[in-house]
Amino acid sequence: MKLNLKKIVSVGVTAAAVVLLAACGNSNKKSEGFRSELAQNDTLTIGLEGTYAPYSYRKDGKLTGFEVELGKKIADKLNLNPDVVPTKWDSLIAGAGSGKFDVVINNITPTPQRKQSYIFSTPYLFTRYALISRTGTKFSNLSDVKGKKLAEGTGTDNANVAKKAGATVVPQGEFATTLQMIRQKQVDASINATTSWYAYKKNNATDGLQMKTIPDSEQAPAKAAVLINKKNKGLQKQVNSALASLRKDGTLKKLSIKYFGADITK
Repeated sequence: MKLNLKKIVSVGVTAAAVVLLAACGNSNKKSEGFRSELAQNDTLTIGLEGTYAPYSYRKDGKLTGFEVELGKKIADKLNLNPDVVPTKWDSLIAGAGSGKFDVVINNITPTPQRKQSYIFSTPYLFTRYALISRTGTKFSNLSDVKGKKLAEGTGTDNANVAKKAGATVVPQGEFATTLQMIRQKQVDASINATTSWYAYKKNNATDGLQMKTIPDSEQAPAKAAVLINKKNKGLQKQVNSALASLRKDGTLKKLSIKYFGADITK
């Protein structure tokens, strides 16, 4: 029996092509699987406050800031359209849980309590705490806030640190209003990020106020990470990959220097 060699080769090549296409299709499907976890197709919905310079704030009516740009860069790495949604702090984390946001990028620390309900990316910022009070008052260490009234955002790491140190927390999330409350003696002080103080001081008067950096020995620097719905593990993996790429190509460092005046990404 004679065999048609050309026919055999043709059939073999065709079969190989089919297998290769199937493999590529499966590979693409696997790598793109995280898209099914998104709130909207081809869009990364990003929740943040938009009132917390230099992380996210409005300048000339336009939303800007370190975390605004970071969110857009992450979306770009994932080939997604960024949709930045300014939201009050009290609703941000719940928004990730309900699926309103794909990610929340708002200087959030992955505490043990939050890890019970959410998953986080690798850290992208490491910030130190500041103790802000009226000029001439004795506030230089955490022990000085015991029994005092401190203005802090509800549920924030700043509030947790203040409570742990024995302070009474007065809810207030906006930095500028917090400083005004200190000046007017409505509260004694506030624990916040040193970066927020320096960014505010660039364009605003801080007369009547003083800032002391809380030593690392008293309170370790806070690690900020992207908060994600616990079900969206595929998205978490992709966000981590995007952050690693942004760190490697120097984008993270450049954004940090642009908004904070120093590299606080490590």
